[in-house]
Amino acid sequence: MRAVSCAVASPAADRVWAVAERPDGTEQQRRTVPGVAKPRIAPLTKPLVAGYELVMRPIHAVGWHRIRLAFGLAYFLAIGYILVTDGVPTGRKALSYIVVAGLAITCLGRGWRRLVQVVIDWLPFTVVLMTYDQSRALADTMGMPLHESDIASAEGWLFGGHVPTVWLQQHFYDAAHVHWWDALATLTYTSHFVVTPLIAAIFWIRDRRVWMRYISRVILLSFAGLATYILFPEAPPWLAAKDGYIGSVSRLSARGWEYFHASFANRLLEAGQNGGANPVAAMPSLHLAFAFLAALTVYERLRSRWRGLIYLYPVLMGLTLVYTGEHYVIDLAFGMLYAVAAHWVLCRWEAWWGARRPARVAVPELAAETEMESATAT
Repeated sequence: MRAVSCAVASPAADRVWAVAERPDGTEQQRRTVPGVAKPRIAPLTKPLVAGYELVMRPIHAVGWHRIRLAFGLAYFLAIGYILVTDGVPTGRKALSYIVVAGLAITCLGRGWRRLVQVVIDWLPFTVVLMTYDQSRALADTMGMPLHESDIASAEGWLFGGHVPTVWLQQHFYDAAHVHWWDALATLTYTSHFVVTPLIAAIFWIRDRRVWMRYISRVILLSFAGLATYILFPEAPPWLAAKDGYIGSVSRLSARGWEYFHASFANRLLEAGQNGGANPVAAMPSLHLAFAFLAALTVYERLRSRWRGLIYLYPVLMGLTLVYTGEHYVIDLAFGMLYAVAAHWVLCRWEAWWGARRPARVAVPELAAETEMESATAT
């Protein structure tokens, strides 16, 4: 009896049968070999599968790359329309929706798990933004006193009896005319609402490890600032001037839009400031803290010899915040201190965890080697 090189698949079992041929020409099954049976489709699901294939056929014909490109173009056109008609969005919910929608477009055609990961990764950041809006209510509930005269006195003591915000507005603010530096101040102030989520989105797309390093600092810094806002509510210079604790100060952060003849953006930013924002969230200045953190993170990623110029951004942000009446210099100092502390704490944690992780991995390998040596000795 000679074996022939043929095999048949058994529909009754997921095995392949090797066939041998007898001298008289009859066949005999001699042995079985594991095989993979073709998956069966239940009759009820066949229409669903056919419908799915019908829908996906033109998508595959076009290609997911072109689809992402088309959706991305529509996305940026929509962003441009919003900027032209309503100005830069400053609402927390709006910013979260814009960022998540943009990242979701990059996930098209790459599996639903990638899309779910966008929501899971950005959920903590969204919670931070939502919690910020509730910080004033929490401070009122806890009955914490508002700090106005003490901070104004400390600021005046530090600068020889002069409050820097009052001095800057006396020398550079013209109520009858909007200058180019007013426009620059408004653009710098507005960038606070864009730069942090934009950098985070770019890191998330390019390198999730770098994104995790950056967003962890943003979240830690945010919660540290929010806790301080609740325990130490402080009136900014424009509010202290309104209550008569310092000289005349106007709130100028949105005024620069008039230089571009975009008064609608001015009204939108003022509505956001007067509506959902916490007016006594001044200590520390998270505007400066986030600007410094963004500059520090970008500086570490750049290799150009001119990369040090990136630190002009937090310097410009600091000048803007003082000139527009949003913060005292003391607030800026504490904002810088909070940013450095958050970065230092997480650097120490990452170093500790990085040193601990190889040891955790080496323990199972060592145990396996020990068992092998014991078996060999036996």
